[in-house]
Amino acid sequence: MAGAAIETKGLVKVFGENRAVDGVDLTVEPGTVFGLLGPNGAGKTTTIRMLATLLKIDGGSATVLGHDVTAEPDAVRGRVSMTGQYASVDEDLTGTENLVMLARLLGFDREGARARAAELLEAFGLSDAADRQIKNYSGGMRRRIDIAASIVIAPDLIFLDEPTTGLDPRSRNQVWNVVRALVADGTTVLLTTQYLDEADQLADRIAVIDHGRVIAEGTSSELKASVGAGALHVRVADPDQAAEAERMLTEALAVEVTRESDGISLSARADDPSRVAGALTELSGAGIEVTEFSLGQPSLDEVFLALTGHVAEGEDPEAGDLELEEVR
Repeated sequence: MAGAAIETKGLVKVFGENRAVDGVDLTVEPGTVFGLLGPNGAGKTTTIRMLATLLKIDGGSATVLGHDVTAEPDAVRGRVSMTGQYASVDEDLTGTENLVMLARLLGFDREGARARAAELLEAFGLSDAADRQIKNYSGGMRRRIDIAASIVIAPDLIFLDEPTTGLDPRSRNQVWNVVRALVADGTTVLLTTQYLDEADQLADRIAVIDHGRVIAEGTSSELKASVGAGALHVRVADPDQAAEAERMLTEALAVEVTRESDGISLSARADDPSRVAGALTELSGAGIEVTEFSLGQPSLDEVFLALTGHVAEGEDPEAGDLELEEVR
């Protein structure tokens, strides 16, 4: 494929007084996974819906697989697929019935439809559940059948909008393997996620989006290096000493120290290795036992916090999610 799979320039979407997408520039190379990373309400889903021709563009331009999204929407739709945040299959039908129905709608004859359904169920590890109603599938199985339904006819590009939201770790890993298989077969993937480890695992390049704007872009390693600091991770043995350890590290390193959800793990930016050594010595001298510590690259969580001033997870839905009247 010649040229970029996706290219946007100054992309804008406005809902009332809210600029849900505010001048987004993106270039996605063919055969890669490109991650749009940000909290709920950042503009990720709205961006994908414009690129998938489901929302009108209010400003700027976008091309998908060489076709202008506004001027050639049918050409775009003929070559892409989209899996949204919620399952789009019929829960009262079985896995086989859903895939056969879609294949028939897409032009397969009866024999070809059943063959394609069986092929996809096997590829997605769902053969044993082929004759089970979708409403009896687990969350991970539903996401896999949803993605399978999106590729009855293999698309050149697939939009995956937060495909693992709400899944347990095992199910997330299963979906990740599906995404890797799609790319290995030549499909380009635009992935939105608020899970930083998901972007780290899957994306060749990542754009960090916040309040409708791209605030950083690069590979995972480039984004981590852009923060300009290492990261110290410390775990103390006694939970009752965690607060004191946090106070001492804050003073010794002269940076903000974050206590993790387990109550005994602490992390902080670390620009000066000599200060880190001194801080650990002070903890030992104060009788605070450290069971683990590491000094290395920051995580994507820490990169996001440094770039935006807040963590990646959010609660507010995007304004665009409710603007269904805009759908073409």
